[in-house]
Amino acid sequence: MEPLKELSHVVTELPRGGYLVQTPGGYFQFGAPPETIKDTMFLPEGVPTVFVLPKHFFNWRKGISVAELEFPIYYNFFLKKRKTILICNEEQFLRFKTVFNEAVFGPKDLDVSRDYVEGLEVPALKREMKFFSSTFKFADMVGFGIFNEKRRFTYKGVTVSQDADDNFQVSSGSKHIADIPGKIEFKTIYRIGERLHEPFVPPLFGVTCLGPSHGFDPSENTSGFTIWLNHSGIMIDPPVNTTEWLEDSNVNPKFIDSIILTHCHADHDAGTFQKILEEGKITIYTTETVMGSFLKKYSALANIDESYMRRLFDFKPVKVGQPFFIHGGRFEIFYTLHSIPAIGFTLKFQDQSFVYSSDHNNDPVIHEQLREKQIISESRYNALRNFPWHSNVIYHESGIAPLHTPIAHLDSLPDDVKKRIVVYHISEKDFPKQTHLTLAKFGIENTLYFNAAAPENVKASQILGTLKQLDFFEDMPISRAQEFIDIVQIERYKKGDLIIQQGTSGDRFYIIYFGSVSVRTQDLQSRKIYGAYDYFGEVALVTNQLRTADVVAETEVTLFTVEKDKFLNFISGSEFEKILLKLAKVRDAETWNVISQSRQLNFLTSTQKTWLESMLIPVEFTEKGPIYPEGVPPQYFYIIRSGEVTLTNNGVEEGLLTRGDVIVHSELLKTGRENFQYGFINKSEASLYAVSREDALKFFDRNPGVKMKLQYEF
Repeated sequence: MEPLKELSHVVTELPRGGYLVQTPGGYFQFGAPPETIKDTMFLPEGVPTVFVLPKHFFNWRKGISVAELEFPIYYNFFLKKRKTILICNEEQFLRFKTVFNEAVFGPKDLDVSRDYVEGLEVPALKREMKFFSSTFKFADMVGFGIFNEKRRFTYKGVTVSQDADDNFQVSSGSKHIADIPGKIEFKTIYRIGERLHEPFVPPLFGVTCLGPSHGFDPSENTSGFTIWLNHSGIMIDPPVNTTEWLEDSNVNPKFIDSIILTHCHADHDAGTFQKILEEGKITIYTTETVMGSFLKKYSALANIDESYMRRLFDFKPVKVGQPFFIHGGRFEIFYTLHSIPAIGFTLKFQDQSFVYSSDHNNDPVIHEQLREKQIISESRYNALRNFPWHSNVIYHESGIAPLHTPIAHLDSLPDDVKKRIVVYHISEKDFPKQTHLTLAKFGIENTLYFNAAAPENVKASQILGTLKQLDFFEDMPISRAQEFIDIVQIERYKKGDLIIQQGTSGDRFYIIYFGSVSVRTQDLQSRKIYGAYDYFGEVALVTNQLRTADVVAETEVTLFTVEKDKFLNFISGSEFEKILLKLAKVRDAETWNVISQSRQLNFLTSTQKTWLESMLIPVEFTEKGPIYPEGVPPQYFYIIRSGEVTLTNNGVEEGLLTRGDVIVHSELLKTGRENFQYGFINKSEASLYAVSREDALKFFDRNPGVKMKLQYEF
């Protein structure tokens, strides 16, 4: 989408979210979802210098900050030489100060020795960081306007007021200018390139660029990429909207199970929290130092405890000098030369090698200056100079010095090196016209494939990689993996093929490896689509009933299948068998319809909906009365199948819930403390599905994003 170049109204709803108000004092922007700077930078007055912070900095539904002000502040200060003014309350001021200090100046108490194996020299990273930021301080970049006790603040003759519902009013003198909603929504904008006709099949070794440019380029996606190893994906500094980008490109996001986070600038970490809130638990690889910054920054943005936030994902700390392995690839990290702690890495897989510079000034002139000023030691100087230019593919950043490597330096390297360099973090207009360097090209169709030799155990690796994605296998001992490998078969279907016919006998269990299928019955009111790592066909096997639906290949499909007798023997006595028997009793088109139509649960994936179906207990309330009264900690949460339920607070009706609505409270989603104050009363007969507290907590533990999104709803 092209950036805005003119405004035709006093209030403009920005393409990426937030509101821009034209006032006698200039532009006032309310809320700042990621990359709204790309919406405003070509307007007559340019990027606003006045921003009003919304009550909530974080949108849990989308998993993004709606107060992402790093890049507007950088732009105003470094490029326009002016200060940015933020209007907010006292508590928001303290939270934002934490966020911004962490992003601009790095950790206050920095000790990277814990990120190095014993015996290695630890660089003076604090001195290096000070080199980049010694000429300015926090107060030079940002000023604050704090709301008074009447929730008002006046700047340049313009008054911003906040009412009891947290909405804003803008006026100048006695003239009313605008009313602005207090809740800021985020709108997804990104380029996808070409959508694949068939679902993407992850390669043995490859790299897909998610964005080639920097945070100030309105015409391109911000930098980030995915490494494919052994047919699974690892996201590196994912940009916002990455999952939507993948889905629109015909790539199943479930192929990606881990992230490498290199540092905590907004153009590198903004999409990480978004990925955390998706299906399952993501694994994040980074150093203790970078993770500490990430937790501090995003706990302040989201207004949650660091300790609680850490439980939302699996963290694998990595160290300089100690290789770590993901999907068979050997990774080694190094600290780059940057304004805050940042890591790059090398990767070796089979007979191929790759290096990622991350944000890094690789200019030898700067290295020499730092050595002469004794900011870096001789050992650190040598480490910087010995960049692994020998790698088969070199993914190297470029940008404005001193934070980044000038493109002129990369273009001065020997031709045989330049031919192996892919440059990212740079706009196309700044890239040399005649060069042996390659500009990163985003889009799944431009995936870079390595000619890597296949491992001997590739089939077993694919099956095991699929198994670890399945909820039922988490409770099985690892000794069962060999048994599963021995009984599984591979089947392939073309688009439109009938895989299962309704009314036939069930003879096998199916797991989708690649592609997607649709489950079709007359009673389904919304489409039921299953993709990679979803499974189907199990209920008919455990009940000896006929198939209850057709299953049709929506695309070309590769399936792992297990014959009925082998499957029943494999699950015998397991928790999965109990779940399937329970699921068979309750599951029908109605359970899927209710969940899919729920205002609070319609974001669930097919896998999550199926899992939730297995927990549902039908309950009937035949008379008017409390489902649970005020002050009583809830032991269940409910989904309304039919009827109406009134939400009360201190005896006062506050809302009416109907079909698909969830009856729950944040206390159940947290710790079940006894200060639960809301009540739910059915006004007449009501039919509900109940989920026990025990089942709910297990579901939330494995899908923390669902828990956090429901907290946001309630």
